[in-house]
Amino acid sequence: MTHRVALDTSSLMMPVELDVRLFDELDRLLEAADLVAPQAVVEELRRLSEKGGQEGTAANVGHDLATERCLIVDTDESYADDALVELAREGQVDYVVTNDLPLRDRVLDTGIPVIALRGRNKLAITQP
Repeated sequence: MTHRVALDTSSLMMPVELDVRLFDELDRLLEAADLVAPQAVVEELRRLSEKGGQEGTAANVGHDLATERCLIVDTDESYADDALVELAREGQVDYVVTNDLPLRDRVLDTGIPVIALRGRNKLAITQP
């Protein structure tokens, strides 16, 4: 079974910021996943990439990963976190990947599991 997995801004920056092998970890956890990123996440990564420094570099890599590895989806929400919650609430995704604690709690409240960092560089699933 293929799972539909939404990625947030923090998850797409993990490969650079936290040395996490994001796609290998998702393969380990789920075997088969269709990755999606809301347009709002892509826009947030683009804005962050303009800042420069380590955060800008991580956001630039994250933007490239999103556009190369994810299906970009439109939502009614223009704020990235709200767009991810919308996808979860409407049942359009099976999981959301994030390290953002307030977002994690909002997604779990919709009944959708969250994939987040557990330990130094491993991902784990948190059930609602």
